Amino acid sequence: MKLSWKTILLWSLPILIVIFFLWQGFNNTNNADFGKNVASSRMTYGRFLEYLEMGWIKKVDLYDDSHTGIVEAIGPELGNRIQRIRVELPNGAPELISKLRKANVDIDAHPISDSSSNWSILGNLLFPLLLIGGLAFLFRRSNNLQGGPGQAMGFGKSKARFSMEAKTGVSFNDVAGVDEAKEEFQEVVSFLKRPERFKAVGAKIPKGVILVGPPGTGKTLLAKAIAGEAGVPFFSISGSEFVEMFVGVGASRVRDLFQKAKENSPCIVFIDEIDAVGRQRGTGIGGGNDEREQTLNQLLTEMDGFEGNTGVIVIAATNRVDVLDSALLRPGRFDRQVTVNVPDIRGRLDILNVHAKNKKLSPEVSLEVIAKRTPGFSGADLANLLNEGAILTARRRKDFTTMSEIDAAIDRVIAGMEGTTLIDSKTKRLIAYHEVGHAIVGTLLHHHDPVQKVTLVPRGQAKGLTWFTPAEDQSLISKSQIIARIMGALGGRVAEEVVFGFPEVTTGAGNDLQQVTSMARQMVTRFGMSNIGPLALENQTSDPFLGRSMGSSLEYSEDIASKIDMQVRSIIQHCHNETTQIIKDNRIVIDKLVDLLIEKETINGEEFRNIVNDFTKVPDKISYFS
Repeated sequence: MKLSWKTILLWSLPILIVIFFLWQGFNNTNNADFGKNVASSRMTYGRFLEYLEMGWIKKVDLYDDSHTGIVEAIGPELGNRIQRIRVELPNGAPELISKLRKANVDIDAHPISDSSSNWSILGNLLFPLLLIGGLAFLFRRSNNLQGGPGQAMGFGKSKARFSMEAKTGVSFNDVAGVDEAKEEFQEVVSFLKRPERFKAVGAKIPKGVILVGPPGTGKTLLAKAIAGEAGVPFFSISGSEFVEMFVGVGASRVRDLFQKAKENSPCIVFIDEIDAVGRQRGTGIGGGNDEREQTLNQLLTEMDGFEGNTGVIVIAATNRVDVLDSALLRPGRFDRQVTVNVPDIRGRLDILNVHAKNKKLSPEVSLEVIAKRTPGFSGADLANLLNEGAILTARRRKDFTTMSEIDAAIDRVIAGMEGTTLIDSKTKRLIAYHEVGHAIVGTLLHHHDPVQKVTLVPRGQAKGLTWFTPAEDQSLISKSQIIARIMGALGGRVAEEVVFGFPEVTTGAGNDLQQVTSMARQMVTRFGMSNIGPLALENQTSDPFLGRSMGSSLEYSEDIASKIDMQVRSIIQHCHNETTQIIKDNRIVIDKLVDLLIEKETINGEEFRNIVNDFTKVPDKISYFS
C-alpha cells in the first residue's frame, strides 16, 4: 500500500516527540551526575570539617539539594595536589554555608534536574497523539474499503456488486440436472435480449423469480449462468448485507440498490439468502426486529409499489421458503417460484458429465454406475465427490482416477474418513456378525434394496458398514418396502442376539433402533399404514419461528396416543420376530460369510449374493399387517 507524506508525518510525530523527551531527560541526567562520577574517593563529614579548619578545602560543589558535596582539597596528607572527594552532608546543617564562606571556600550549588516534569508532559501528550493517529488510520482505512474518500460514513449506500456485463464464466451449458429451472430462466434471458417479441403479444415478464430448494442444488450457480447469458447489467447482493444494527440503514440500502438498478435498466438484481431479510413480520417470541421489518417493507414497496420498477428483474434464492413473508411471495413481486430439487439419476449423470470435463478419468470409470450409487446427492455433493476422487488419485501418485478412488470418495463423503482396521478379536467378530446380519436380511427380502458391499473398515463413528444401493430413484415408497427396511435395520441387533445371546448384545445398534422406531411411528401417524386407520395424526404446520416442535400440539386424544404406541410396538415386534427367524434359518451361510469378511475385510454385493444363493433360498413372502 502506498503511503502519502501526510500519513508518514502523522505517524512519525509521536515517535519524534518520544525521542526528544528521552534525549532531553538523558542529557539532564548526565549533566547532574557528571560531578558525582568524577569523584574518585569519599570522606566522612567529620574529616571534612577537620580539613575545613586546617584550610585545605578550596571548593565545594553541592548536589541533591545540598545532601551531597564534591570537595576539592589540597594538603600534605593528600600529596600536596588537588583531589576531588565526595562527602555526604547531613540534613539540617545551615551553619556549614557560613563556615565555608568564612573560610573563603568557593561554593557552587547544582539544582536537581526536573526530569519528572518532562515525563509528565510526555505522558499527557503521548496518549492524545496516539488516539488522533489511530482515528486518522481508521478513517483512511474506511475510505479505502468504501471505495474512496467521502464514503466512510455511507452506511445507507448499497453494497451490491455491480457488473455492466457480468462475465462469470458460467453459462447454461454448465448447469445440469435442473432442466425445468433452466427453461424458466432461459425465458427471462430471452425477454432481456428480445423484449419486443413478448410485448407484441401483450406478455409481461415476471418482476421476480425466487429459487427454492435444498442447499447445494445449484441455485447460486443458476444465477451466475443468468448473469453470463443475459449480457445486461447485473447486481448481486446477500440478504444479510441489508440488515445493520442502525435502524433505517437497511431500508436506505434497498432504496439505493433499486435506484441504481432503475438507472441501468433493463437489468437483473440477484439477492442470495433472501430469508435473512424477508422473514415474516411480527413473528417470534417477544415480537419482531424493527430494523428487519422496515427493510422488508421497503423491499416490498420497491418491487411493486406506486412507482414500479420497469425493466428490473429480481431473482432471489433461499432454502427456507417456509419463513418468508406472504406479501413477498404474491404475484406482482415474486411471480414465479422455481423449485430446484435434488437431481434424479438422469440429472446426476448430466451433472457428473459437466464436472468430469476437467478430470482425468480412467476408461473403466462409468459415470452411470456412479450416478446409480449416489441417490440423494445434490450437485454440490457430486462435484465434491469427483474432486475427492482426484485428490485421492494425486495422493496415490496415479495418472488417472479409477473406480477404486471413486468408491473410496463415495464412502468418505457419506460416512467420513477411513479409520484404523481392527485386529482379529472378539470385537471384530461381533461387528462382522452385526454387519452380515444387516446384509443377509436385506438380500433375502423381496422389497429391500440390494447390497452394494459389506466392510469392516471403520469410517467416522461406525466400526463397520453395510451399503445398500436402490435399484431406482424412489419418490414413492410402499408399505412392503418400509417393513423390509425395518427388518434390514434390525438384522444387526438380531444377529447379535442369536449368535452371542441377549446378555452380550452391544450398543452398536443404537442408531439402527432410532431409525426403526422413526419408520414405524411414521407408518402409524403419517402414512395411515396401521390398524388405527388412514389417519394423519401429525401436525405438519408447526411454526418455524418457535422451533421444529415447540409450535406443534397434539391433535388427538390420550386414547389415540396409547393406540399409536401399541401399534408402533406391534410393528417393531412383528419385524423382530420375522428377522430372528431369517437369522436362525440361515446360520450356516452367516458363519461362512463372517469368516470370509474377517479374512477379506470387504465383500462386494455380487460376491455376497452368489454365496447366499449357493446356501439358501429366498424366503416366502412376509406376512404383513391386515
